[in-house]
Amino acid sequence: MNKYKTLAFNTVIFTIGNFGSKVISLLLNNLYTKNISPADLFTKSLLETLALFLIPVFTFSITEAVVRYGLDSGYDNRKVFTTSAAAMGLGFIPMLIIVPLLHFIPVFSRTSEYTLLLMIYIFTSSLRSVCSQFVRARGLVKLFSLDGIMTTLTLLIFNIVFISRLGMGVKGFMISTILSDLSSAVFLFVAAGLVRFIGRGYFDKSLMRSMLRFTLPLIPTTVMWTFTGFSDQLFIGNMKSSRVFLGEDAAGLYAAASKIPNLISMLSTIFFQAWNMSAITENDSADREEFYEKVYTAYEAVLFIGSAGLLLLVKPISALLINYSVFPEYKTAYLYSPLLIAAAVFTCLDLFLASIYTATKHTKNAFVTIAVVCVMNIILNLCIIPYWGIQGAALATFLSYLLCFWIRIIDARYYVPYRFTAWKNLMNTGLLLLMCADVIFRPAGGIVWAAAIAAVIVWQNYKPLMSAALSIIKKKK
Repeated sequence: MNKYKTLAFNTVIFTIGNFGSKVISLLLNNLYTKNISPADLFTKSLLETLALFLIPVFTFSITEAVVRYGLDSGYDNRKVFTTSAAAMGLGFIPMLIIVPLLHFIPVFSRTSEYTLLLMIYIFTSSLRSVCSQFVRARGLVKLFSLDGIMTTLTLLIFNIVFISRLGMGVKGFMISTILSDLSSAVFLFVAAGLVRFIGRGYFDKSLMRSMLRFTLPLIPTTVMWTFTGFSDQLFIGNMKSSRVFLGEDAAGLYAAASKIPNLISMLSTIFFQAWNMSAITENDSADREEFYEKVYTAYEAVLFIGSAGLLLLVKPISALLINYSVFPEYKTAYLYSPLLIAAAVFTCLDLFLASIYTATKHTKNAFVTIAVVCVMNIILNLCIIPYWGIQGAALATFLSYLLCFWIRIIDARYYVPYRFTAWKNLMNTGLLLLMCADVIFRPAGGIVWAAAIAAVIVWQNYKPLMSAALSIIKKKK
């Protein structure tokens, strides 16, 4: 099977396994907005982000090494899994000391009653992650996808029980996620026979040093990436202004609005699971640059076409994903989604370029680029939010990820110098921003203009998709 067919096959498998589960995850937002107030939704979002922030710190981002080293035939998978598990276990010791102290930080004070649940959440999420990524590294993509389906179904069931039936709100969400992740870890451990890869004799100190050299630059990278994605909500929730609507309720609206762009991220996540495997395994191939060029141009085309379609339908999709029957404040959340949709496009492109750093083991570059973006995001939030409120936060997010993209598209191609058409990206971006303005300002006849712009985006981007399809069909080697 040629590399294009392998990538397509893995993408289809991951799509089958993940699409239904991702849709259910998005629909859960309807359940949350029906049962959780905007202020408490901000608390839920804060806890999720804290976990995303702390997991790479306490696990040394070891799951990234599980995939990178697990896919490399030069390493013994038993040593990779055992050494990764040992490194992760060491990281949990300081967690027991640090997490209980977080509520003394003013912005995290509202999480004090969830300290124990947060520690368990971090542990079970990390356990599931290391098991699932090792299963993926072993090439068991069908099992990996099946686990994705089962995990989301269990999450749905637990959420219905603890939030809808028992009315436990944010605490119910935490318990639901913990039980779902734990069920997944147990399932994968048994189904994949992971007990065969665990043993004292498989622990390798030199491998651990190599893995940590690879992952340590990823820790601040992941932390800053998470902070950049969530800092908007922190600023909205804690800043005061006489000009615009800010505070915890405003941060909750922003959190609800951010779920709509997740439809773009959902498509990207499914593809990225397959692409990351191909990027690593094809890193030394003779036609690597041609491979990257075709995949990138097709991927970029899908993102711009998909985001244009989402912007056309943003209001009805918002009504489906956000329930405002109990809390009517959520009704205007869709107005803050357009710029976040545009930001999601560049987040996905940024992650594609990050795969070059991972495949070529230049993870320090990922750190430097996101550090610049993190600083820029803070500056933009401080300057724009007091005047433009929630919409200003969305604009700051878009500009930050746009900056990250242009830094990385220049830097990453030093390591994999594939061709990139800058004018086409700029034109797509301009057209997408026109569609965003159409949704936000709602001019007369706006839907007609939006549909016309979307048609131009489709016309401009269909050729790379056709080229990718022909590569899958015609390539023989």
